[in-house]
Amino acid sequence: MEEQELAKIEHTGKQRVVIVGGGFGGLELAKSLRNVDVQVVLVDKQNYHTFQPLMYQVATAGLEAADIVSPFRKILEGQDNLSFRMAEVVCVNTETQVVETSIGLIPYDFLVVATGATTNYFGDEQMARHAIAIKSVEDAVALRNTVLSNFEKALQIGDDEQLNSLLDFVIVGGGPTGVEVAGALSELRKHVFPKDYREIDFRQMDIHLIQSGDVLLKGMSAEASQKALEYLQKFGVNVMLERRVKSYDGYTVTLNTGEKLITRTLIWAAGVAGAPIDGIRPESLRKGGRYEVNAHNQVAGYSNIFAVGDIAAMLSPEYPEGHPMVAQPAIQQGRLLASNLERLIRKQPLQPFHYDDKGAMATIGRNHAVADVKLLGKEWKTQGFFAWVMWALVHVIALVEFRNRLTVFANWMWNYFSQNTGLRYIMGGRREPIPTPKASEPAS
Repeated sequence: MEEQELAKIEHTGKQRVVIVGGGFGGLELAKSLRNVDVQVVLVDKQNYHTFQPLMYQVATAGLEAADIVSPFRKILEGQDNLSFRMAEVVCVNTETQVVETSIGLIPYDFLVVATGATTNYFGDEQMARHAIAIKSVEDAVALRNTVLSNFEKALQIGDDEQLNSLLDFVIVGGGPTGVEVAGALSELRKHVFPKDYREIDFRQMDIHLIQSGDVLLKGMSAEASQKALEYLQKFGVNVMLERRVKSYDGYTVTLNTGEKLITRTLIWAAGVAGAPIDGIRPESLRKGGRYEVNAHNQVAGYSNIFAVGDIAAMLSPEYPEGHPMVAQPAIQQGRLLASNLERLIRKQPLQPFHYDDKGAMATIGRNHAVADVKLLGKEWKTQGFFAWVMWALVHVIALVEFRNRLTVFANWMWNYFSQNTGLRYIMGGRREPIPTPKASEPAS
């Protein structure tokens, strides 16, 4: 590290806060430090913030990729104490207090790790090669292109098994992403694809949702879980509870029950893990790749290194494995950490973090959603059209820029009344077709 040059960032003479990652937690922290007397350096491998809760809408042709991203420089323009650098972080030297990046060394006084989470395939290398996850905008676009390419190829296929391998989809994971993708695909199957591909009998298009547990949307109320199951079954999704995927070779899905499914498109929504960076003591890491932090978000073993959001595991009796890996804990931690960094500089006592759980929502196709909302000290549970309207309003308001809000709202209104989407084009990357193995035994 000593041989590498410093990155070109003028030092202002103030204490420097380096934030690695511009997700919900890192971005909120950067914005909240606007009026604090520090120098802020935000480092991210992309030059934009992604609104991940709507990633599946890009994957299913509901929104443009541009609708859910906002450039950091636009969001943070006018913040004089902040510099943004697009770079890959290689490692950190905690003794010299320097972050090594692809553009050079960046010294810090305080380091904040906000690297979020990455897809967790639980060590299954075959699954990692063949499945499609939705953890980035590129993933979402690749999935959309793959889905549309499948139907273009299906027009040229005569063999029934080969045709089903292109038309059928397997989604692994019954959390919000899996449920929302399954619902969106069922909507496309009913309202959109038959108009585009009139030669295809879409009764042959099967959507399978596989969940290892006995309920969907674990963590939400029993009413929400049951209603989500009912909605998906109503939409013709084959929900397979208490089953696990044993293997997938790009063509055949084998379950732990011995059941087999044929598909060229397996969508992996079954798990995430923290994305740690090299150089921080491994003893600070917990299972799942998350850093153990105290109530002030300080990483275990350090006084000037912090972690917020998905990468942070703040343990408590209520959250023995850390807070849920969703947007709200990250946003709230980023906001409080900004205040605590100012307190730390002024040698004042730090404030502990208390999570204000606002509830959870998931949408399952047109006019159908489930919501467990915590308001005024009470939990309100609702399902159906009202929950769907609430979900839409919350997500539009939460988008970072006004332009995004307006565009998303307009697109949703058009799609709602026309029951159609104009984003059905194949542009950019997609999963290349895998040579079809000869099936040694029949598959369902």
